[in-house]
Amino acid sequence: MTSLKRELPTRADALQVLAGEDELVDVVAAAFKVRREFFGRRVKLNTIVNLKSGLCPEDCAYCSQRLGSTADILKYSWIDSVEAAQLAGDAVAAGVKRVCLVASGRGPGDRDIRRVESVIGAIKDEHPQVEICVCLGLLQAGQAERLRAAGAYAYSHNLNTSEQRYGDICTTHTYGDRVETLQRAARGGLSPCSGAIFGMGESDDEIVDLAFALRELDPDSVPVNFLIPFEGTPLGGRWELTPERCLRILALFRFCFPDVEVRLAGGREIHLRGLQVLALHVANSIFLGDYLTSEGQPGADDLQLIADAGFTVEGLDHTTSPDVRHDLVTPRRRGAGTSPRRDA
Repeated sequence: MTSLKRELPTRADALQVLAGEDELVDVVAAAFKVRREFFGRRVKLNTIVNLKSGLCPEDCAYCSQRLGSTADILKYSWIDSVEAAQLAGDAVAAGVKRVCLVASGRGPGDRDIRRVESVIGAIKDEHPQVEICVCLGLLQAGQAERLRAAGAYAYSHNLNTSEQRYGDICTTHTYGDRVETLQRAARGGLSPCSGAIFGMGESDDEIVDLAFALRELDPDSVPVNFLIPFEGTPLGGRWELTPERCLRILALFRFCFPDVEVRLAGGREIHLRGLQVLALHVANSIFLGDYLTSEGQPGADDLQLIADAGFTVEGLDHTTSPDVRHDLVTPRRRGAGTSPRRDA
């Protein structure tokens, strides 16, 4: 198997994984063989702290925080470092290894960087071993270096979809802008984290194009998201994913990134449903708890899922959905932005 040799599959092989010519169980078994070779039965836990929610000037069609969105989500300005550190600490106590600090917007200004530096410091003071990943949008010169110096470990900036269809998904910035930010983060000493969102009408060829393009960028971690179709967004009516489709996409990414962290991210509960356990045999990393603007399943249920499947939580020392089911999308009403605070 080429993936066991860290080699990229051929385009024909990649398309075959998605096409459904092979039985799903065989595809998952092959992906598990690769996963086990490089990551054993460990599952890395990550959590999101949403520092600033909603009111974004960008028009990404998938996003509930986008310009013109009428999605019923929490909207708030920056939470302070004390609240952010408390949320991070609660997650670390549950076994989380990476804390992802996220803020809506096109990209950070100087004051925003200072805020995030303060948050990083507050978290690292209490939990020096935890990995901190930052996701603030498009970076300007010198900002990655500042985040690194403050104690950030990684920078997350997804490509989200293929280059040829990026203009159909977003018009306020380009695919090239995203690539540049990812490269800028890497040059600044941050571990690059970049993945995609599926369920937006992409073809098999476009999925493969994106996987291969990401491979060229050589990220250290690759989040695989499945569209959460919020009412009030342009893609709110898209419910095209099935559990099998999600698993085949995950398997493709495992074959393309055999020794890289493949993270099962947003939308897994909605689209994988009862097959989440099979996804653990492909991905070696998951988010624990809530996402940016939607609720995840309870963390205790995730931990039970991991244990029942015979996997273990990685410690700090280790490097078909019906036509429309908006009732499955639960806007977040807990955590960051819901308690009394003082704006920074």
